Amino acid sequence: MTAARATPTGRPVSPSSVLEDEHGELTASFRSFIARELVPLAAELPQDCDAAPTELRDWVRRRSAALGFYAGDHPERLGGSDLPFSAVVQLHHAAGASGCPLAPYALAGSDGPSPLLRAGTPEQVERYLAPLVRGEALRCLALTEPEAGSDAFALATTARRTGDGGWTLSGRKTFVSHADRADFALVIATVPLDGDGDGDGDGDGDGDGRPGGADPGGGPTAFIVPMDTPGLRIGQRFAGMSGEPLFELLLDDVRLGADAVVGGAPGIGAALGQGMDSLSRGRLVVAAQCNGIAEYALELGLAHARERRAFGARIGSYQHVQEHLVTSRAEVEAAKLLTLACARLVDGGTEAPEHAALAKLTSSETAVRVVDRSLRVHGAGGWVRGHPLEYLYRHVRMMTIIEGTSEIQKVIVARAMGLA
Repeated sequence: MTAARATPTGRPVSPSSVLEDEHGELTASFRSFIARELVPLAAELPQDCDAAPTELRDWVRRRSAALGFYAGDHPERLGGSDLPFSAVVQLHHAAGASGCPLAPYALAGSDGPSPLLRAGTPEQVERYLAPLVRGEALRCLALTEPEAGSDAFALATTARRTGDGGWTLSGRKTFVSHADRADFALVIATVPLDGDGDGDGDGDGDGDGRPGGADPGGGPTAFIVPMDTPGLRIGQRFAGMSGEPLFELLLDDVRLGADAVVGGAPGIGAALGQGMDSLSRGRLVVAAQCNGIAEYALELGLAHARERRAFGARIGSYQHVQEHLVTSRAEVEAAKLLTLACARLVDGGTEAPEHAALAKLTSSETAVRVVDRSLRVHGAGGWVRGHPLEYLYRHVRMMTIIEGTSEIQKVIVARAMGLA
């Protein structure tokens, strides 16, 4: 059994039955980095600050990359640490469990490298992926559309061939994270299924309607679009419950070169497969974050139940309070075990979407329940602005929506069970 550890606030916690010695030295080093460098910086933020300033986020990202944590599962030659995915999952768990609002920025998320970019050509890897791994650049993913929502690949945004072999993108994307800070966007657009992408049906890609040499077929395709490309602009800004803004991206005849397709010519029509790989890993990362958040919320509830007295006794001695906390611990341990098992399957070469969906569904819904129970234990004290639970109560609900809603995760699992 591993030794008990202390949170950044100094409270002792029981060792987990799930987090084994595997990667223990790595996660201990990461927790030390959080406590030593990030907690003091977070303490200087205003009490009503939900989102850290951009400059501070950038520093945290670069500092973590220099220490080998930020994009640890990427190759060392690109600036990563060649870590197994199970180690990355445990780092995300540690970030959530720390209770430090800056800790999540120390690990690559939706603004960093992803399996989608691993499909890039050698030139794309050096130009776009390597700076992401080193924490020197940010990207955003423009996938969701206003009329599609969870049906992510029901795309109205189109990409058509130009006479010089390039592309023209037109459409509208919504709920795009980090669009205001990104250096480039990964835009998923549909190439018309006429054999060349120009929509004239002749199969040669020149748009003149006369048959010629055949080009690759069409379908959902990922394009790399620098944010300063003419025709690309940020539209509406959406303010969420937890303070993180989302944005609309408008593409008005955005002209791109032939080298903008992720993976080159073989990448035309391949975004669905690339995206499922990316989403599966992203869902496991979200699951790990949720497990950490739930563990932190449980620690807050336990500490309060041990200290708070009412009617002549500590409130932890009352059965209703015990019910909240014991049920929470059981659910958290189960969610952690499921997430870690799925991450180990990834390390073994199995990236079945239903595994990630099941872990994300279980962990995100568990985190919502655990935060709610801990708030019930605290009563009004946990509800006031400035208390960690007040922010977590708003923040954790988002986790059941991002990377696919809980309902979508159920659809994925149901299909894998042969029910649809």
